[in-house]
Amino acid sequence: MAVVLATSPAAGLPWSDGARSEGSLLERLIAQLLTLPVREVLVVVRSQDAQVGEWEKSAEGGPRHQICVSDGLAEDLRIVAKTARASTSPVAVLAADLVAHTEALSLLLEHPARPTGALVASGDPAPLRPPVRTEWGRVVSAGTSFHEVEWANGTFRGVLQVGEAHLAGLADIAEDLADLAQRRHLGRVGDGEVPELLLTGLVRAGVQVHAVTLNTLHCGRAGTRPAAERAVRELADVDEAQARLDAAVKSGDGFFTTFCVSSWSRHLIRPAARLGLTPNTVTGISVAFAAIAAIWFSDGGRAGLVVGAVALYLSFVLDCLDGQLARYTRRFSPLGSWLDAISDRFKEYLVYVGLAAGYVSASREPWEIWALAVGTMILQTVRHMVDFSYAGAVADRARAAGLRAAAPRSMAVPWDEAPAAAAAKGTGSVLALSRRLDALSGARGVAYWAKKMIVLPIGERMALISVTAALFDARVTFLALLGWGAVALAYTAAGRMARSFA
Repeated sequence: MAVVLATSPAAGLPWSDGARSEGSLLERLIAQLLTLPVREVLVVVRSQDAQVGEWEKSAEGGPRHQICVSDGLAEDLRIVAKTARASTSPVAVLAADLVAHTEALSLLLEHPARPTGALVASGDPAPLRPPVRTEWGRVVSAGTSFHEVEWANGTFRGVLQVGEAHLAGLADIAEDLADLAQRRHLGRVGDGEVPELLLTGLVRAGVQVHAVTLNTLHCGRAGTRPAAERAVRELADVDEAQARLDAAVKSGDGFFTTFCVSSWSRHLIRPAARLGLTPNTVTGISVAFAAIAAIWFSDGGRAGLVVGAVALYLSFVLDCLDGQLARYTRRFSPLGSWLDAISDRFKEYLVYVGLAAGYVSASREPWEIWALAVGTMILQTVRHMVDFSYAGAVADRARAAGLRAAAPRSMAVPWDEAPAAAAAKGTGSVLALSRRLDALSGARGVAYWAKKMIVLPIGERMALISVTAALFDARVTFLALLGWGAVALAYTAAGRMARSFA
């Protein structure tokens, strides 16, 4: 369900593709939404709007497109509340003067999980680009022309989606905002600020709102005809297909994955999609290559070690490709996520067995190599336990916090009290300083990559195994994994404890 607020004259602005007129911004947006998994579009208009009749006529015969007349901001918010209470699927709230790539809208509206989220981008705040602050992929503070944001590092681009789990909260927030607007307690907030008001209300109520970044895609509101024409020209300057491909490649991977795998595996995504391969199929092929690597490693000879190293590298490339293909085709599933995690462990341990067996077959000391292999396997298992148990504890704590009835931050005051207090409380914390520097720094220098590599992620492990096995032997491989893995475990455990006490 999408609620489109055509409550400003800008909704009727014409747009054109080159010299050919294509209709109004509202009509363009509705056409885009109906190509996405949006079951119904509710257009909110003003009763005095001269184009209401035309829009009602265009809606005839289209059950997915309805018109609702409102007399002001308070009524707009109550319509959103009523829609949220009646809906059994996620509700998107958008302004009708939005000019966006369809691919930009799909980043949020077409995600299979359909979470609560908002489209955000970098840039300086403006009247139609209210400020937000994002941390760790979530919106932690949002503003309007009345509500302020401290340390803003992005802007809200007018598209908000609320998942099923938060619809009741959205309805309550919208009704509270409607009462405040009716009593004129929201200062100079205008009629066109419904999406940003709701975003601010959700954030202040403690709802986790995902920050979906646009990267090279465009999405923004146009208040005047020149602005709309300029925005349409900006859309034409971006290749949407290429932008979708770029978005399929994770930006936060380790050094080896980023520069030695994703730099060229992206060229395999479209062919894999054209062949009809599913992410789970690619995962299966990756496991097969790991099995081939283990068999060649078990030969024990130099040629076998080299061929096994190449097969292991290709297995990891395919391991990256399955996730890239899932993001590109938006074919996510709990089964696929589980298979990906399980297959990583299976492939790695299978390779350990192959390396140890090959070392023994070369008439070397068997007891030492099997002890090193088992020790490496135990170390990696402990590391994974630390990671997964901590992630589970964090999720449980967040779930418990969400169940507790915490007092929401008031929408009747312009400043955001909680973030300011949290910032003041954490000013003396080294961990808080580190987080702030990470959040504010966009540069990927030596320190950034060092922090990525020290934890020995799977890309670095696969590279370490391949290089040491091809150049030396299994004994060197296991000693290198044990040494680096012990440092990574100590670093990770120290970081987890620091975060737990912060």
